[in-house]
Amino acid sequence: MSVPQARAAASSLQLCRPQSRKAVDEVDKTTAVVEKRQASQSQQVSRDVRESGEAGAEQGSKYQLSRIMRPDDANIVGNVHGGIVLKMIEEAGCIVGTRHCNTQNGERCLAVLVRVEKTEFLSPVFIGEVAHVTAEITYTSKHSLEVQVKVMAENILTGAKKLANKAALWYVPCSLKNVDKIMDVPPIKYASAEQGEEGRKRYEAQKMDRLETKARIEEVVSPPPNPEQHTVGFSQSSLIHLVGPSDCTLHDYVHGGVTMKLMDEVAGIVAARHCNTNVVTASVDAINFHRKIKKGCVVTVTGRLTFVSNKSMEIEVLVDASSLVETEKGKYRAVSAFFTFISLDKDNKPLPVPPLKIEGEEEQKRSEEGKARYLHNKAKRLADKERQE
Repeated sequence: MSVPQARAAASSLQLCRPQSRKAVDEVDKTTAVVEKRQASQSQQVSRDVRESGEAGAEQGSKYQLSRIMRPDDANIVGNVHGGIVLKMIEEAGCIVGTRHCNTQNGERCLAVLVRVEKTEFLSPVFIGEVAHVTAEITYTSKHSLEVQVKVMAENILTGAKKLANKAALWYVPCSLKNVDKIMDVPPIKYASAEQGEEGRKRYEAQKMDRLETKARIEEVVSPPPNPEQHTVGFSQSSLIHLVGPSDCTLHDYVHGGVTMKLMDEVAGIVAARHCNTNVVTASVDAINFHRKIKKGCVVTVTGRLTFVSNKSMEIEVLVDASSLVETEKGKYRAVSAFFTFISLDKDNKPLPVPPLKIEGEEEQKRSEEGKARYLHNKAKRLADKERQE
């Protein structure tokens, strides 16, 4: 009952039955309770607004978003797609990067993703769990910034939490007036000189790697008709997507997270076709964004197996784009990366992977390069584990 309703009820009782003082007293008590409750609610709203403002302004270099995982985020056995996690990671990184870069006076800008470092999927996320994504700016150069992201998965029924993913992303701020104009990045304060120096080393390393990593420009060969099972051609898959407004940033260029989600979907199809089992993303090698993709472009995302170990599959994913309007510009390579998938049984335990049948010199070359990456990453994991122990 609202306060006006309570007062109206009191007046009605007084007019109709002035001798019933007890009824009037009851209404007065009800009115007092309602007024007290409304005052309490008003104070709580004020506190919530104040606390929300304080949380938003607490630290411009840090941001957190949370979302419960729904059935449409996962595969048929309940494992959340790696692409969903990658998309959330990029969204959080874009928000914290854009906020930070607009703390200075001048042209407004948007943080644009240019590179994702190697990303490990440490624990699977399931339907019904809440993913908490925390993004923090850890290094700034004159024209770029590093955002480190951590994903925690929470079982809201038991309260149990687990580290699901850690990633490092690099952004550059582009002017909203001119997407080709790179803006200056406001510097951040480091806890120590050592922290700043470590960040500078990471910056130099990724800069060198980006210069050495050139877009692979060879055409993706279509698989032969009726390819033999467990060959590259048998599992090779492509996805064609028209970039619409909902896929794009304020610049009308596609979000990096949207592209990564499409890449993960294609890689998952390739892995599932090869194994014919439940598969999940285990890791992603550095994702390099070579060129922007504009609204109205048609993107062709192609995945093909390059190397298979006993329990993992490396899948090269290439994103080509072409404009529906400016057809004279032709198709171009926009993004490239290597995804690693593993096969799981019904208890989410790793299963052996069928060997890959290599055909031709090109496939042999890609397989040898994939094996070298596999051995390098394995040695690095063992070294990290020994260091932690």
